[in-house]
This record gives sequence, structure tokens and C-alpha cells, in this order.
Amino acid sequence: MSMKSKLFIYQIFPRLFGNTKSVNKENGSLEENGVGKFSSISSKALSEIKKMGFTHIWFTGIIEHASKTDYTRYGIQKDNPEVVKGNAGSPYAIRDYYDVCPDLADDVANRMFEFEELIARTHRAGMKVIIDFVPNHVARQYHSDAKPRKIKDLGCEDDNTQGFAPDNNFYYLPGQNLELQFETSQGENAYIEYPAKVTGNDKFDNKPTLDDWYETVKLNYGVNYWDNRAKFFTAEPDTWHKMKEILLYWASKGVDGFRCDMAEMVPVEFWNWVINEVKSKYKSIVFVAEVYNPAEYGSYTYTGKFDYLYDKVGLYDAIKSITCGERPASDITFCWQKLEELQPRMLNFMENHDEQRIASDFFAGNAFKAIPGMIVSVTMNTNPVLIYSGQELGERGMDKEGFSGVDGRTSIYDYWSVDSLRKWYNNGNFGNEQLSPEQIELRKFYIKLLTLSNDESAIYKGNFFDLMYANYENPRFDPTKQFTYLRAYKKELILIVVNFGDKDADVTINIPDLAFDYLKIKGGDYVSAKDLLGGRSISLKKGLGSKFDAKLSAFSGKIIKFSTK
Repeated sequence: MSMKSKLFIYQIFPRLFGNTKSVNKENGSLEENGVGKFSSISSKALSEIKKMGFTHIWFTGIIEHASKTDYTRYGIQKDNPEVVKGNAGSPYAIRDYYDVCPDLADDVANRMFEFEELIARTHRAGMKVIIDFVPNHVARQYHSDAKPRKIKDLGCEDDNTQGFAPDNNFYYLPGQNLELQFETSQGENAYIEYPAKVTGNDKFDNKPTLDDWYETVKLNYGVNYWDNRAKFFTAEPDTWHKMKEILLYWASKGVDGFRCDMAEMVPVEFWNWVINEVKSKYKSIVFVAEVYNPAEYGSYTYTGKFDYLYDKVGLYDAIKSITCGERPASDITFCWQKLEELQPRMLNFMENHDEQRIASDFFAGNAFKAIPGMIVSVTMNTNPVLIYSGQELGERGMDKEGFSGVDGRTSIYDYWSVDSLRKWYNNGNFGNEQLSPEQIELRKFYIKLLTLSNDESAIYKGNFFDLMYANYENPRFDPTKQFTYLRAYKKELILIVVNFGDKDADVTINIPDLAFDYLKIKGGDYVSAKDLLGGRSISLKKGLGSKFDAKLSAFSGKIIKFSTK
């Protein structure tokens, strides 16, 4: 899959973006804590994001989801609070696949137009739009009031006397009421579901707990879980066609890609069919799969036809542990070796809405400790990279927002205002005026890293050569703390070396002849070098030989570009 530059995705949760309130109340309502809007992501905001080097924006929480905020005056069905997480609700408990979240609109009645304007602004800024597609489950009280005239609602024609039927949209537990396993309201405010539907996290009984995805119900793609997962795919099940229409609906509005939530919980046969169907009409659309089972990577890439898969279980987990001093840096080698030819199809990240913030007490406690990990994530291969908004500012995620509590993450369930983003937003002016010196320094690093990676062909489309095997026994190189490799494209050659250690290090990197042979270059031809992050030029008296010396600060790295001139 060729690219003119690396694909860099900036994840924005609009609910948190641009909110100017400086005081947050735990478990606060929309009126008390405020909320970001589509309009907050202005042309100025998009211009600043584009300058950072991003090619795509993943707008999280766009499609209308269940919440405790009452919008009945706009014709939106009210949710029972017993089956809503937090006041704002989970953006992954979709209430209406054909509408956008009313929280995000300045004029709720005009909310879809406001989102369409955001898509147009993003395109004018030179970036593409990704939104979530949540195929495995919907909100317990799913109801579409905005669906096109000929579209039938999910479940409206189900036979709920059958636990499973191939063309039912949901799974049922006939003869059983839903019994939530935590304290709930009684009387007229009680939530009643009969027959109970199966819960989104494959909870095939009627007693979901607080630890389950109790606010959701699982969609039926023609797999009978009560009969050894027998598949009824000879004729595409009704759910397949309904979900295809949803994808085509959003693609028709100019959406350029979908981050597919918990893709591995949906049969790969559906993805093969639906991605082909969508791409037959929208060839350039991108599909990203949230998949956590490495044994299924090949299936969801080659059979499922996904463009990219999350590299969470491999590179993310390794780099997080290495950053925290729990694993040796050399373990990164095993990450790419296990992936083999799938490496370019993996999406790298160190933060997203599901993971703990780098600067939180649950991860590194200091955003600068992620510098070596980010250099590796961005430059080790041609694959795309995701950065979660606020990561580049060292957002700590240590707020006690409400439903989620203090867990090192930025809550997706609560109305809240994020301090770091609020200061960068600066009432729509952007800039560094309200940022601390440390935030300014960190943001400059991210901008430098992303922009040079999109400028250097050796990084965004070059070959990769791991130098670790030649340095395991090197007395001037510590493979438990340092990691090094080469990237090359034609005559362009770049050496990357990082230091995960908490102490400065003077290292000598062994470069074997095999590296030059594999990359089809001659080391002696390179007579000068430049540190692309630091800007310092380096003279090579005898060309690049079998060794290269570098001084590395703690939690840092160097990207050295060699030149024949």
C-alpha cells in the first residue's frame, strides 16, 4: 500500500475540545460542566492541527449515543438512566446510527448540517475525516428517529420468541426479564426489558453486572452461539444489509474512513463482504480495525480486507512496559518479527481513549519519558500512527470526572473540560500563551517528529534494518535500555537510536556489512550527517564505517540523516 507520506491520525473527542469552562464538577451535567462543539473545531483549529503534520482526524463520539441529557423537545427519544454510563453516556452505545450527537451542536435542530460543515472544513484544511463505526452492539434503547424513509429500524421485525434466528438483528433470552446486577430504580422509573437481549460483551444471560457492557445489546450477524457458533451466511443476514446501508450513508456525507470498534467480535466474513461493497462505490475509504487477538491479524487483513489493524498487543504493550522499566528495549525486535509482512498494516499509538495517559500516575508519570517510544512508533516502519489530542501537551488524565473515576484516562462517559486542551484552545485563539514551558517544549517535539517523518522518504516509504543483533554483546551499548535501526530509500540513509534509560549514555553502534548489502548502499559514500531532531551537523572523516558514536540524554533519541555531499 503505497503512500506519498505517512498517515498520521489525530484523535479528537469533540465533547472535550474547545470547552472554555475552567471549573469541573464531578458527575456534572451538560449545563454545569459544558461541552465542546462541532464549531469549536474551527478552520483555525484545523489549520493548527494540519501544521503539526497530521493527514487525518478521527472524530470520536460523533454518532448519536445514549445519554442522560433530555432532548425530547427535538424529537429524540429519552434514555432510561439505568442503562446509561455517566451523564454524557458512552459514545459506543449508539442510540441512532443515522444521526449525530446533539450535545455537539450549537443549534440542535441543525446538528447534521453542523457536522457536514465540519467535514467540509476538515477537507479544506487538507485532511481527511475518520469516524467510529460500532458494529458489534447498540444502546439498549436503540431507536432511530433520523433514518432515511425506506430504512427499517434494527430489531423492528425480529421474532423475539427465538433466542436466535438468522435474520433477527438481536439475540434474545425468551421468557426472561433483564436483571441488572446492581442497585437500580424501582417503580415507574425502573428499566424493564422483556424478553432480555444479550449484552454487548457476549454476555449470554440476563444478569449483566457493572463490569459488563450492560448499557448495550449485541447485534446478530448470523452466528448461532447456542449451536457451536454455526454460521448462516448463505444468504447475507438482514443485519449485514442494515450495517452496509449505515456505512454508505456516512460515506455519502464525505467521511473518508471508519475506525471499527471491536471488529474481531463481528465475523470476518461480514467484513469481507461489506468492505468490498463500500469500496466498490468509495474506493479511497479507509477501514481501521480494533483487533486484539494476534492470531486473527492475518484473517482480518487478508480475508476481512481491513487497511489497518491496532498494534496494541504487540508494539504498544511492549513500549509501555519498556518505558516503565519492566521489559528490555530489545523486545521491540520481537514485535516486528512476529508481524512479518503485516507490519506496514498496523496502526501504532501510545495513547487513545481506551488507554491510560502517558503522563498519568498509572503509566510513566511524565510525558517526556515517552519520547523514545514515540520515536520508535513513528519511524520504525511505514505504517500509520495515531496521537490522542492532549498527548502532545502532556495531559495527565488524573481528573475525577465522575463515572470513570481517577483511572489515568480521560473519561468518555462524563461532561468534562480537559485542562491542557483548554489552555491550547485559548478561547479559539490557539497558540502557546497559556501553555507551560514544558508543554511548549513537548509540543515542539511532536511537531518536529511528525513533520520530518513526512518529509523524509526513507521514513515514510523506505526499508527497515534492525541493528540490535549486532549490538547485544557490544560493551558500549545497553540493549536493555537502547534500541537502534536503519531506514533507507535509494541513497537516502537514516540511523535512529533511542534511549529508554533514566541516565545519559555515550553509545557506539555497530553497523554490520550485512546492513549495507541489504539496503544496497555503500557506507563509505556518506561523508556527513545531520541530527534531524537536534539540528546539529556531523562530519564523517572516513565516511560511515562499521561503527557510529552517539551521545544520548535520558529518555531521548536521535534521528541521524547521512549525506554523500
